Amino acid sequence: MIRLLFLCLHCCLCLIALPVGAAELRLGLAAEVSSLDPHYLNAAPNIALSSHLYDTLVGVDGEGRLVPALALSWRAVSPTVWEFRLRPGVRFHDGTPLTAADVLYSLDRPATLSHSPGPFTPFTKTIVAKRALSPLVLRLTTAQPYGGLPLDLASIFIVARHAPAGARPWGDGERNAPLVGSGPYTLERFQRGVGVQLKRFDGYWGPASPWERVTLRFLPNDGARLAALLAGDVDGIEAVPAPDIPRLKIDPRFALSQRVSWRTLMLQLDLAPRPSPDIRGPEGQPLKVNPLGDARVRQALSLAIDRRALCHRLLDDLALPAANLVAPGIPGYRPEAPMEAYDPARARRLLAEAGYPRGFQLTLHGPRGRYIGDERVLLALAQFFSRIGVATQAQTLPYSLYFGRLRQSQFSAGLLGWGSLAGDFALRSLLASPAPDRGWGTWNWGAYTNPRLDRALEAALTAVQTPQREAATQTAMALALTDRPVLPLYHQVATWAWRRPLNYPPRVDEFTFAWQVRPR
Repeated sequence: MIRLLFLCLHCCLCLIALPVGAAELRLGLAAEVSSLDPHYLNAAPNIALSSHLYDTLVGVDGEGRLVPALALSWRAVSPTVWEFRLRPGVRFHDGTPLTAADVLYSLDRPATLSHSPGPFTPFTKTIVAKRALSPLVLRLTTAQPYGGLPLDLASIFIVARHAPAGARPWGDGERNAPLVGSGPYTLERFQRGVGVQLKRFDGYWGPASPWERVTLRFLPNDGARLAALLAGDVDGIEAVPAPDIPRLKIDPRFALSQRVSWRTLMLQLDLAPRPSPDIRGPEGQPLKVNPLGDARVRQALSLAIDRRALCHRLLDDLALPAANLVAPGIPGYRPEAPMEAYDPARARRLLAEAGYPRGFQLTLHGPRGRYIGDERVLLALAQFFSRIGVATQAQTLPYSLYFGRLRQSQFSAGLLGWGSLAGDFALRSLLASPAPDRGWGTWNWGAYTNPRLDRALEAALTAVQTPQREAATQTAMALALTDRPVLPLYHQVATWAWRRPLNYPPRVDEFTFAWQVRPR
């Protein structure tokens, strides 16, 4: 009897410890979602939400490894032909079966969204032919040998081909996603600027989520996000503000999940051979030449940045100083790349050599509430540059507005965080000479071109064997680091906080997936 009473008491205590309504999970997200359309914008907040509603052919686990998703298997049947075999029995949220025809439709669809501010077309442009061999088998042909196709397809969400009639990127503004998916959740309600309510899809092909309902609240303000956690309004938050981590670590109500992520923060520079929009002479006069087009000026700006102080003092060690454009452990990372020294005196000499002994005026731009400490980082960069004679102001904008203007080349220098599972994929988007027909340079808003880098990147992307691909990627990365069209700053450490007894295995890609949150 005593043992029975003890077990009953133990069960009651466990129930008390769970979030209010154990079948519901409430999460505080660090950025708003700009569209419900899974093919509209290639940006992390949108991808995170789409992952709840849709599936991809190829999945990515928390360590960044490719795993089966809608495709149970894939193989190269020739250097340019890939075969994918679909998982049998998968159904969309409306009950219709998923077939190869839906996959082919989904691969074609991103190219039809011509007004996308960040298209998914880089992941589909290598495909020149596609064919369904049966309802569960399809073959994709590339123009050249291309070993990266499975990784590309981990970024394309599969939608039902019969659903797009009348679809709009925002749905109807309140309910119902514009397209039908097969993911672990269905959409119950969407409120722009507020959040999303999801309901578990009990017909899901994968493991069942422990949460019948999920509320995703958009809380881009660090203070508001933390306050919601402390007040019990949410059960967990992502992107925990760095100054608050020490007190959360010693608070018995909370548990933290933490790891170095794939995201590298960098400063993208406008290199276009025309007057740059946010640069003026030392007296505020227009300049006929863009100073950032001079490699000496770019090196001077890089030498002006104290990356170690940025990471240690400003970000409380929630970042690692970066000498690369991809994080440690990612293919293409160059461990031998030297960290740019903090040398303001040399920076001033380089400016003088480039013809700017009195410097110039510059405005930096960045998003507000998108990355850990982004506003403070931008202000610190402005101070670093001002110390070498580049009188710099910092201006932040709401996330969605900022990236729309960034993609239109409206800034001279912009803060960007980029995550990728392969260095050649990152360079293809960020620094390859823009070639829309190939999906190259889709995020190269600074108009950087380097034929040598393009050739090395071509060799990497067409290599069949991993050693050859890695060698070519290393060559391309070395060229990028020497030329400095973007200035690497730091690799971000991702941190989540949870009300006990919840637990979340931290993902290298920083995504917050409700179905992976579990009671301890």
